[in-house]
Amino acid sequence: MPETIAISGASGHIGGRVARILADSGTPLRLLGRTLDHLPSIQGATAAVIDYTDPNTVVPALDGVRTFFFVSATESADRAAQQTAVVRAAAAADVQRIVYLSFVGAAPDCTFTFGRDHWYTEQAIRESGLDFTFLRDNQYQDIIPHFADADGVIAGPAGDGKVAAVTRADVADCAAAVLTSTAYTGETFDLTGPRAFTLPAAAAEMTEILGRPYRFVDQTVEQAYDTRASYHAPQWEVDGWVSTYTAIAQGDLAQVSDAVPSLTGHPATDFTDYLATLPKQS
Repeated sequence: MPETIAISGASGHIGGRVARILADSGTPLRLLGRTLDHLPSIQGATAAVIDYTDPNTVVPALDGVRTFFFVSATESADRAAQQTAVVRAAAAADVQRIVYLSFVGAAPDCTFTFGRDHWYTEQAIRESGLDFTFLRDNQYQDIIPHFADADGVIAGPAGDGKVAAVTRADVADCAAAVLTSTAYTGETFDLTGPRAFTLPAAAAEMTEILGRPYRFVDQTVEQAYDTRASYHAPQWEVDGWVSTYTAIAQGDLAQVSDAVPSLTGHPATDFTDYLATLPKQS
């Protein structure tokens, strides 16, 4: 009988799609989330509560599991520490392999501050001695329309930098391919779309395809912080918001890879094709 694969974040966009793909292939699944009621209903799958803020939930949630699809936690001030504790608990639960959803350019000093947590988590996984595969996704095409405010303005210090954004669906397809194979142990894949584009270009494409005007306004870093001050968010969170744009400006997210077609057998989704799936706006 095939081994059970545990999927964290199974109530989310990526974890949920991965769960549905693997269920269709007959893979035994353990669906993990903070709230059981939010997990998808998949015939034959078991479910368990896992809370990254409480490592004591990890060992029982992963009991009997050899492969763990580790979707990172929501950003927080202590996410790296939380996820390091999850890795240690997974090893204690006798998990043999972690497929971790990371971020392009993960490093202790990467421009995109949220990406630093991914580097520390990757290091914890390496140090655990477990088999691993790292899927480092680029920014999601799915969220780029949400960069715009109510007036259709995308404002940030991105300049003419480019982003090789990828769809969540393509990331999930890659994860499903890796989880059902033993061929990718120790490998790291950058998951991107088929091209890199600027935010002014994205605004133009959104205007054409979604049917309402969008535009990009380039800001200085100081302006970006000033315009986000009204949210009264903690400093670490605002740093992450602003560095989303400065990482684009510095070219950190511009590299295009062939990982999506290589892993899935289908082309990576272009941003215009993704936009065409969204409802028209007015």
